[in-house]
Amino acid sequence: MSTKFHIPRLGKRRVSETDLTIAEKFDNSRIGLLLNHPLSTYYLIMGATMLLLGLGLVMVLSASTIESVRIYGSAYTLVQRQALFAVGGVVALVLAARTSIQFWRHTAWVFLAIAFTLLILVLIIGVEVAGQRNWIDIFGPFRLQPSEFAKLALIIWGAEVLSRKNRRTPTWSNVLIPVVPVAGLMMILVLLEGDFGNTLMLAAILCGILFAAGVPFRLFALFGGFGLFAVWLLTLAAPYRMERITTWLNPDADRLGFGWQVTQGQYALGTGGIWGVGLGASREKWGSLPEAHTDFIFPVIGEELGLIGTFAVLTLFALLAFAIFRLSRNSVEPFVRLAAAGVGSWIVIQAVINIGAVLGLLPVTGVPLPLVSYGGSSLVPTLIAIGMLLACARNEPGARKALRRRATAAAMRRR
Repeated sequence: MSTKFHIPRLGKRRVSETDLTIAEKFDNSRIGLLLNHPLSTYYLIMGATMLLLGLGLVMVLSASTIESVRIYGSAYTLVQRQALFAVGGVVALVLAARTSIQFWRHTAWVFLAIAFTLLILVLIIGVEVAGQRNWIDIFGPFRLQPSEFAKLALIIWGAEVLSRKNRRTPTWSNVLIPVVPVAGLMMILVLLEGDFGNTLMLAAILCGILFAAGVPFRLFALFGGFGLFAVWLLTLAAPYRMERITTWLNPDADRLGFGWQVTQGQYALGTGGIWGVGLGASREKWGSLPEAHTDFIFPVIGEELGLIGTFAVLTLFALLAFAIFRLSRNSVEPFVRLAAAGVGSWIVIQAVINIGAVLGLLPVTGVPLPLVSYGGSSLVPTLIAIGMLLACARNEPGARKALRRRATAAAMRRR
C-alpha cells in the first residue's frame, strides 16, 4: 500500500500552516520521496538486515579467533560455522520473502506444534550448556536451541489467532483465550530449561502483539504486575540471578566475580575511543572478556571500531525498527500488522537488553545481539522472520503495483 511519510503530530495540538509547509517540504525532499516510494519499507528492511549481518560476520571473525584457536586449533572454525549459518539463513530469508501472507497464516498451527514438540523434547534429550538444558544435539558440533524457534512460532501463531478476533473492541476473553495461556505455557517450558533471557523475550513478543491488537492498557498493567512478581520469585529461587541483580545495582561490589564480564566490556568500550584501536586489534578478546563473540560482541565492536562503529550499529537497528514498525502501522492486513509488531518487539527489545547489559544499564540476561552475535539457532529464525516481513511488504497493494510496473518496463526493454 503506497503511503506517505508524515511528521507525527504531538498530542491534540492543532496543525498550523507552518507545520503543513514543513511536512510538504519534507515529503518533496529527496529523503521524503524515497520514504514515500511503495517499496521503501521493503528495501529498508532488506538493507539494514544485510548490513548488520555483514558487520556481524566480520566482527565474529575478529572476536572469535582466540577462542577458536584455543578450542579447535584453528582461528577460522567458529567464523566458518557462522558463515554457514548466515548462508543458510539468507537462503531461508529469500524463500520466505517469496511466499504469500496466506502461507504463513495456513501454517501457523504447524509452527506452534513444532515449537512445543521441540520444547518438550529438549527437556527429555537436551544437553546442558553453561547450566542451561536448552540445546538439542543434531550432528557433530551443531546444536539446536528450541527457545529461539519458539519466538518465531509465537509470532506467527499469535498474529493469526488475534487477526481473527474482534479487532474493534478487544475483550478479556478473546485476548486471554487462547493466546495468553499458550504463550504462558511456552514460557514455563523455556523456564524449565533454565533460559530466563528467552523467557523475557517471549513475554516481550507477546506484549508487542497484544499492543498492536489494541489491547486496553489496564491489561498491560495487570500483566506487568504479574510479570514483576514472577521475576521476583524466580530471582529468589536462583542464587546466580540474585547475584546478577545485586551486581547490577552495585557494580563495585564484585568486579572480580559476577561483575567481571560487565567491567571488562566497559573497559573495551572505553579503550576504543572515537575511532577504535583497529579491526582485529582488540585486547579484551584474548581472554579477559568472556563470550566476546556471542553475548558480548558489542564491546569488541566498540573497542575495535570505536564510537563510530557502535553508532553505526545503533543506527542500523534504528532503521530496521523504523521500517518494521512502519510496516505494522501502515498495513491494512491485520495479520501483517500483528506479525510485524511481534518481530519488531523481538529484535528491538533483544538488542536493547543486550546493549543495556553491556553498558551496565540492565542486568545481564544472556541474550545475543540479533543478526550480529555468533549462533545459528538465533540467526536463522531471525532471518526467517525478516523474510516473512519482506513477503508482507512485497504484498502491500502499492508495492505490488510498483513491482508490476517494473516487470512490465523490463519486458518492454527486452523487446
